[in-house]
Formats: sequence, structure tokens, C-alpha cells
Amino acid sequence: MLQSIHIQNYALIESLDIDFHSGFSVITGETGAGKSIILGAIGLLVGQRADIKAIKTGANKCIVEARFNISSYQLEAFFEEHDLEYEDGECILRRELLASGKSRAFINDTPASLAQMKALGEKLIDVHSQHQNLLLNHEDFQLSVIDILANDEEQLTAYKALYQDYKRASRELAQLIEQAEKSRQDEDYISFQVNQLEEANLQSGEQEELEQEAETLSHAEDIKASLYKVDQLMASDDTTLLSVTKDCMQALQGISRVFAPAQEWIDRLESCYIELKDLANDVSSAGEDVEYNPTRLEFVNDRLNLIYTLQQKHHVSSVDELITIAKGLRTQLDDITSSDDRILELTRQKEDLYNKVKASARLLTDMRTVAAQEIEKQMQAYLVPLGMPNVRFAVELNPRKEPDGTGMDYVNFLFSANKNGTLQQVASIASGGEIARVMLSLKAMIAGAVKLPTIIFDEIDTGVSGSIAEKMAFIMQEMGQADRQVISITHLPQIAARGAHHYKVYKEDTETGTNSHIRPLTHEERINEIANMLSGATLTEAALNNAKALLNNETL
Repeated sequence: MLQSIHIQNYALIESLDIDFHSGFSVITGETGAGKSIILGAIGLLVGQRADIKAIKTGANKCIVEARFNISSYQLEAFFEEHDLEYEDGECILRRELLASGKSRAFINDTPASLAQMKALGEKLIDVHSQHQNLLLNHEDFQLSVIDILANDEEQLTAYKALYQDYKRASRELAQLIEQAEKSRQDEDYISFQVNQLEEANLQSGEQEELEQEAETLSHAEDIKASLYKVDQLMASDDTTLLSVTKDCMQALQGISRVFAPAQEWIDRLESCYIELKDLANDVSSAGEDVEYNPTRLEFVNDRLNLIYTLQQKHHVSSVDELITIAKGLRTQLDDITSSDDRILELTRQKEDLYNKVKASARLLTDMRTVAAQEIEKQMQAYLVPLGMPNVRFAVELNPRKEPDGTGMDYVNFLFSANKNGTLQQVASIASGGEIARVMLSLKAMIAGAVKLPTIIFDEIDTGVSGSIAEKMAFIMQEMGQADRQVISITHLPQIAARGAHHYKVYKEDTETGTNSHIRPLTHEERINEIANMLSGATLTEAALNNAKALLNNETL
């Protein structure tokens, strides 16, 4: 429920503070006094586009702030979902528009996105302006009315969940089929690549080993000659490293008893001798093993050429990378082979979900059908007293060929105000006054079914007058009962007189410019205001008496 509004530096409003109450309230004022300005300011709180031209001349920014009592709105989940601070019982929406063109939104003094403010604002305020009458021709609006009256929220939620699962399965199946078709086009090439890599029988680390072996085989004669020379120098029958080392040990042995360092040198030479002997054996064995093998060299070079060719083809530089590619291609090839099974599985899943969606949609249709019949009865009951004795209102439910996000129902509101008239779409044949009465009746029905937010009617009385206006006022008065809040901006005294609270919008000229104001009226001020609405600027005794009669809910 809207508790108060603060507006600063918006259009003709320099500063405005006003408190609101539950029940039915009315706002009156001369044309151009600023009623639309106040609505425009409220529109900022429900996410409407901000225009810097709205900032009062000379000001740096404008501020619109509203306080709401939300204790009965059950909005905790919304605040939690959007990571906003929830204060039990109260909510403050604030919108700031800067002269630079920037716009800022706040929820409970916490910065919020415009989308968040719009989503929350629409849960708190329902502004019904004249252009909203165009909604009558929109199927989604018509369907929402039926769903509200059908009280099918639980079933609709269940249906939407099933429908989303069905759409997800459909998308996944379509993507899989597309991918499979594309993969099958490449299957032969992928299979060729896999076979080529697998036939190569690549082993991790073999490239380095083969490259080393190729170097050795290519220089076998040079290696063998060098090893032979080393072998001769170390261990031939003539003077060699080993024999010289042994002679040195024997020479030192003769003086070891008389020369102390000699024994240490003998030990060191002995170690050298043992190492040199092992080294000589290794060199000799290696020399015997090394031989020029053109067949083996040809094999090694062919193997290396295969590896180099595969690396160049796949744009890699190691055998390990080729092995990884081979595994990936094998997996891809296996996926192509198994895609038919997955496609079959998803097809069955999609069909199963489709059947569940249709079954759930049928339940929705049954509930909507009952609600549609009740809407027809209630609309008849509302519209006949509103000056349409021959009115016929019908709700047409037709099946869709395929389900969508709301079910399988195509809805159409049909209307005829004249006896024996052909039922047609409301917006196509109804006059402005008739559309206003239809919308009011629909809102009244909804108000009786759910807890609506604050409803602001902007000249819902367009095209009506007299007793009809009074009956419309009575409907809005009833809507404002049960701790609900309805605010009507009106030019008709019959509606103004029904309000439990009456506010007047007026302009005031000052030295600095023209300012718009709004203030609550006392009982005596209401009499004068309604009398002015009846007779014009000149107050007459008859107008005053009529105003008093209207306020006393008497029939003129």
C-alpha cells in the first residue's frame, strides 16, 4: 500500500509531500494543474524511461520517493532473489534523475538496477491510464485475467516447468542431429586420420631415441675408428695408460716404507687403475658393437620421416601431442558411431515430455474454461448496471496447434453492447466509454480474486457521466475495501464524491515561476471543489446543495 510520495524538482513541482491512505481516494484539479505530472513522477518508480527535460528548470536533479507498506505482499522471496535488503513492513523506492542524463534507482536506500525497480514497482503500483485500455486487445493480458480468476497459479507453474524441460530437450535433440549430420560428412576423413595415427603405433619418447640412433648410425665408421684408437691407447700390449699406471704403482711401492706420502699415492693410482680398466673394457665393447648398418639406418630414417610428416600435418612438434590427437579423433569417431543411440534416446525423451506437456495443458484448459464461464457471468453483472442493458460479453477459448509458454489456449474477449449485435473483439467495436467500463469491471473482478497492489485509475471515467459515473465510483469504492487502496484521478463530481479521501492538484504562480501542488481537502473544501466541478467557477447555491447530496451518497 502506498503511504506517501515525495517529489522534488520534477517538471512544475518544486517540492511536494503527500500522505495516502487505504480505501478509495480521489484526485481532482483543473486541466493543466499537474495531475499528469504526478503520474509521470510515479511512472519513474515503475521503471519508465527518464527524460532530463522533466527536471525543473534551474535544478541539478529531481527526486521521486515513495514509501509502501508491504507487510501483506509476501515479497521476501523477491528481495532475497535480487539480493536486496528486506525491511519487514516497509519499502522505499527512490529514483534520481541528474541533469547530466544519468538516472539512479534505490530500493530501501540500496542502489538497484532499473530492471529491479521495474519488477518491484509493478508489484506495488498498478497505474491504469487511458492507453492501457489498448491491453484489451492483447492476448497475454486477456489470458492473465483468466488465469487470475481460475486461480491456476500452481498448475501453470507446473506446466511451465514441463514446457521448459520439453523445449530444452527439443533444442538438445536438434543440436545433436545437426552435429551428427555434420560429423557424418567428415566421418571418412576422421576415420582415415585415426587409422593413420593408430597404424603408426606411436610411443612416447621414441622420437628422441630414434633421432639419437640415426646420428649414431650415420657416423658409425668415425665412431668405431675413434673407439679403436682409444682402446689401443689404454690397453694394448705396448706402452698404454694401464701399463704406465701399473708401473707407477710398482715404483712407488719400493719407497713406500721410507717415504710416507708414497702409500697414499699408491692407493690413488690403484683407484685410477681400476677405473681405467673398466673404462677400457667399455670402450672395447662399444667398439665391437658399433657397426654400419644401412638397413637399420633406412628403417630409422623412414620412421622419423613418418613422425615428422604426421607432426607437420597436425601442426604439432612432439609424439605426445600426436598421441593426444589420436585419442581425441578416436573419441570423436566413437561419438559419431554412438550418436544414433543418443538421438534415439533424446527423441523418446522429447516425445514423453511432449505428452506430459499436453496433459498438463489440458488441465489448464479445463480450469480456464470454468473461469471463462464465471467471467462471462460476472462481466454481465458488472456491465448491465453501468448503462449497457443489452451487453453481451463472451470469452472465447480456442486450442492452439502446438503448446507455447502459457499452454495450448488461444483466448479472445468478445463484446457487443447492442441487442442482437454481433460479438466482436472488444477493442475493435467498443467506444472509449465502453472500453473504460469493461476495464474497470475486469479490474474489479481481479481485485475480488487476489490481493492487488495500489491501483491508480487515470480518468477511467472517460466517455461516461451522470448515473453511470456514480456506479463506476461505487465499484471503485468497493475495490478499495478490505484494506485495499484505489486512487482515481477524475474530472467527474459523481466519482469525486465517493472517495473516502479527496486530494486537489493546483498550480500556483510565484515570482520564480509556476509550481504544482497537491493537498488533502477538508469536508467543507470538498463541498466547494465538487460544486465547482458541477457548475464551473461560479458557485451557486444549487451546486453546493448538489455537492452535499453527492457527498451524502444521495441521489440527485
